[in-house]
Amino acid sequence: MRYAVLSDVHSNQDALEAVLNNIDERKIKDIVFLGDAVGYGPDPNECVELLTERCKILLAGNHDWGVIGLTDILYFNAYARAAILWTKSVLTEKNSKSLKLFPVKKDMKKGDILLVHSTPKETEAWHYLTTLWDAEINFNYFENKFCFLGHSHQPFIIERLPSGELVTYKESASILKNGRYIVNAGSVGQPRDGNPKASYAIIDDEHIEIVRVPYDVEAVQNKMKREGLPPLLIERLSVGR
Repeated sequence: MRYAVLSDVHSNQDALEAVLNNIDERKIKDIVFLGDAVGYGPDPNECVELLTERCKILLAGNHDWGVIGLTDILYFNAYARAAILWTKSVLTEKNSKSLKLFPVKKDMKKGDILLVHSTPKETEAWHYLTTLWDAEINFNYFENKFCFLGHSHQPFIIERLPSGELVTYKESASILKNGRYIVNAGSVGQPRDGNPKASYAIIDDEHIEIVRVPYDVEAVQNKMKREGLPPLLIERLSVGR
């Protein structure tokens, strides 16, 4: 078992290409995507097409659903709504149809992995999992050894020991025979943990690792400015917030 796990690309082609190059350098063949291909960034069509071409499994996130009309855009704040409306105006019909085919949850029997965008509990309600208490609740909503998710743009690994104790790791963890895990792969296109580098996760038979990859943030910001996207969305890329 060896997978690269990506989430929350958010129309950031430069970050996505940097991550895919890093994956290729590591000779990882199997890539899964946890949702939010679009929203916020300047290259929605390119990102949907790249992800569709490269990923073995693709999920939808709340921004994807917002763009294709399955989540009410009133759910989003004003900046996200503006980006969603812009994305709808430029997204091709082909790529819109592709997003409609992405599920919000996938059970991978090989590897005993559950994939979701938000949380195992009430997946389509787009809850966030950000605390150990959230993790404690959500461990009761799946039976797999591993659950990979995104949505909060903040990478982490939470391990549940056989005793029930929860342990948190920021960068990597060895896999215990009787442990269970919730892993947030972070965000490729818009990290929010104070680190502007793109984030993704790798899992193999023995380890889970959070990988950070630098990319040309300024180039993406310049594209966003040309498209008239909200200044806040442009500025936050520099600081990873």
